[in-house]
Amino acid sequence: MSNAEQPFYRRPLWIVVAIFLAVALVGGGVAVATGVFNGRNDNTAAGPTSAPSSTGSSMPASAKSVCGLKGYDSTNDLTTAPRATWKIIGSTATPQSAAAGPGKTEDDGRFNTCFAHTSTGALFASVNYLAASTDSRNSNRLYELLADGDLKDQLKATPQPGSDGSDGTRAQVAGFKIDSYSPQETTVDIALSYTGGTADGQLVSLPMVMRWEEGDWKVVADDNGSPVAPAALSSLGGYIPFSGV
Repeated sequence: MSNAEQPFYRRPLWIVVAIFLAVALVGGGVAVATGVFNGRNDNTAAGPTSAPSSTGSSMPASAKSVCGLKGYDSTNDLTTAPRATWKIIGSTATPQSAAAGPGKTEDDGRFNTCFAHTSTGALFASVNYLAASTDSRNSNRLYELLADGDLKDQLKATPQPGSDGSDGTRAQVAGFKIDSYSPQETTVDIALSYTGGTADGQLVSLPMVMRWEEGDWKVVADDNGSPVAPAALSSLGGYIPFSGV
């Protein structure tokens, strides 16, 4: 199957786009740009409520948060939607809380780092990355959110230009599930809901591998994107509903 015939979420370059800010894709005569992550320009939205993520055990000294956030999960117990307030970053709603993070905000709140060493912290960090990538003003700093590796080095040396998302394709987080969790590395499967362009009405599973490095959760990616490929969804069955718009 040619690249043009593949669904947009399976094209190798789109997978990279999903994990770092890059150039637009063109397929079927309609551009699918990094603006696929764009959302409504709301200020905030009320988040769902549930018990906060627990602290599974005492935190090893080597696992402390770079900004001093407390909390440490040795295993995942995030089985309901965590309590969150929602803030638009770029054009995407992202969850935030005092316990899970972000613990450090910069550039008028559009670039956030430092999330708790918990399953909730990993979830919030993964959504925050997607939101940060929708604001082209973050393009020269996105490498800071990646785990160590060649891709991080490449982006640091040559930041990618932003996109205005003029094709009208947008997406928001609709749900999540934790596919695997350890204090060193976890896979957060984010369900994204798309509107506009050729992706209108599409639900897509976007698994993001998060690694604990230098006191924060970082996105694991290489030139082919995430280690786990995205896929189309027919429903949110199996996912925990979680959204801010």
